[in-house]
Amino acid sequence: MTDPRLLAAFAVASVLIVLAPGPSVLFVVGRALAHGRRVALASAAGNAIGAYALVAAVSLGLGPLVERSVVLFTVLKLAGAAYLVHLGVKAWRERGALRAEVSAGAPEGRLPRLLWEGFAVGAANPKTLVFFAAVLPQFVDRAQGHVALQMLLLGLVFSAIAVVCDSGWALGASTARAWFARSPRRLSAIGGAGGLCMIGLGATVAATGRKD
Repeated sequence: MTDPRLLAAFAVASVLIVLAPGPSVLFVVGRALAHGRRVALASAAGNAIGAYALVAAVSLGLGPLVERSVVLFTVLKLAGAAYLVHLGVKAWRERGALRAEVSAGAPEGRLPRLLWEGFAVGAANPKTLVFFAAVLPQFVDRAQGHVALQMLLLGLVFSAIAVVCDSGWALGASTARAWFARSPRRLSAIGGAGGLCMIGLGATVAATGRKD
């Protein structure tokens, strides 16, 4: 079992990291502005699940491999960047249809796809993977044994915090979007802005390099 003091310290560190605006926040905000509350909340949940998948990968030993391999790091980075650009372009192209979406509500049966889109972005974030690989082991009490299980428990704490914080961003951004929904022109503009936000985020992730 993880030392409660280490667990509390990791929770504090997680709050500080999650609250700092970064790729996950910009992704959720962009989805909220482009598609509204339901899509943004599902994206936040999917993103947290994707981050937890990275924790599982680190607990199985993949983290150090990515940290050492420039090629693998680059592949993951470009995959995540390309997917963000794809979602941004899609939001931009569909910005004119947002008025009908707001009036009719989100189509049924979309939740699995929305979760998957968030998961893909969270799981393809190489910077998060390297962070988990470098920081997560420092909060493990190796004297207690079951190192992998301790990492998975810490990952649950991080994911829970991420869901709560990102959902707050989603609700705030979607509330602002409601004002824009009163005007087709304003709604189209905010939908396009959300798409451009994700495209810019993808470009930023692609341009992010490594010290080595």
